[in-house]
Amino acid sequence: MSDAATPKAGRFARLPFAPFEWMLAGRYLRTRRREGFVSVIALFSFLGIMLGVAVLIIVLSVMNGFRRDLLDKIVGINGHIFVAAMDKPLTDYAEVSERLSNLYGVKRAIPMVEGQAFSSSPYAGSGVLVRGVRGEDIRRIPSIADNVRQGTLENFETGGGVAIGRRLAENLSLQAGDSITLISPRGAQTPFGTTPRIKTYPVAAVFEIGMSEFDASFVYMPIAEAQSFFNRDGDATVIEVFLDDADRVDEARSAIDMAAERPVLLTDWRQRNRTFFSALEVERNVMFLILTLIVLVAALNIISGLIMLVKDKSSDIAILRTMGATRGAIMRVFLMTGASIGIVGTLAGFALGLLVSLNIESIRQGLSRLLNTNLFPAELYFLSRLPAEVNGQEVANVVTLALTLSLLATLYPSWRAARLDPVQALRYG
Repeated sequence: MSDAATPKAGRFARLPFAPFEWMLAGRYLRTRRREGFVSVIALFSFLGIMLGVAVLIIVLSVMNGFRRDLLDKIVGINGHIFVAAMDKPLTDYAEVSERLSNLYGVKRAIPMVEGQAFSSSPYAGSGVLVRGVRGEDIRRIPSIADNVRQGTLENFETGGGVAIGRRLAENLSLQAGDSITLISPRGAQTPFGTTPRIKTYPVAAVFEIGMSEFDASFVYMPIAEAQSFFNRDGDATVIEVFLDDADRVDEARSAIDMAAERPVLLTDWRQRNRTFFSALEVERNVMFLILTLIVLVAALNIISGLIMLVKDKSSDIAILRTMGATRGAIMRVFLMTGASIGIVGTLAGFALGLLVSLNIESIRQGLSRLLNTNLFPAELYFLSRLPAEVNGQEVANVVTLALTLSLLATLYPSWRAARLDPVQALRYG
């Protein structure tokens, strides 16, 4: 029987990844009572790689979602390029805005009057940022016009009312139709100095941008009323320019500078938010490095599991070698054994990561209801929902990283199995 088996083993051994090698690799992956500890290590290696890949995909997707939503909210409400006056007040803001709006790549140019104030109601008070805009302009800001929760923006310029954020309305216990009092320290000039200006406005609309900081601090009023409230002599504080592509500010700056036809000071959204987005990028990279260690530890478990399996199967390896199996065949058997754990674990983690990332908000809401707590308070995280954006290139990088580490982890144990001396193994096995 041994002689009959020898040619068969030798024939299969000459074919790389032959059915004979797959059969042995499959048998080594099955659980046996005598090899229970090895199987436990293999199970933990599988779970480690699966969870590592899944967590990497989920975390990167959430970080991408944070960046996208924060960029949309911050840039969507604040514009991409800010045009301010240098030598004289911006009294010609209507003409300058019209010229800038006609530039290629410019979506809209909105003149504003901005100033700090204190808002109050019979129930509470809060600091706010007051923005004066034209009636047609506020309806051209999608973050405001598309997210009105109470009231209306119709007749905004002539109605004498203001639009406030939802969180500000909640903090002051106000609704559309109620009155809000605004206090500015820069009021009328008197012989005794500057007196604060106090004025009450009806709440015409309540909007919800989705970013808690903005919803709790923004108040919009007609630009003429803002000029009067802040003692502006018919000028604007800034012209905010919205581009078709937020990343093309460098190309647009020179064209805007020329189209203004007057000395202006230009800043863009990157300069105003550089620290914030840089911190977000650093956090994202650090999280990637930390979570990669999970996959690395799982790959090390594959090494330890295969080394124990090689030690346990030393007699089997020796018998196979005497029957004609080559060193290459033995090495491929253990390569397939370890690689199977890594590949299946990676694919399982890939599927789990995508499933969670695509349903992250539903999962958060379910856990919040189950635990009866708020797992994502908007006051801390700025956003009213947990965002996620799956990036195909990053997912491919994570899968490639996991597969590479898994395959590299199998090389040394497989090489050690192939170098095993059959005589020594049979003598001491």
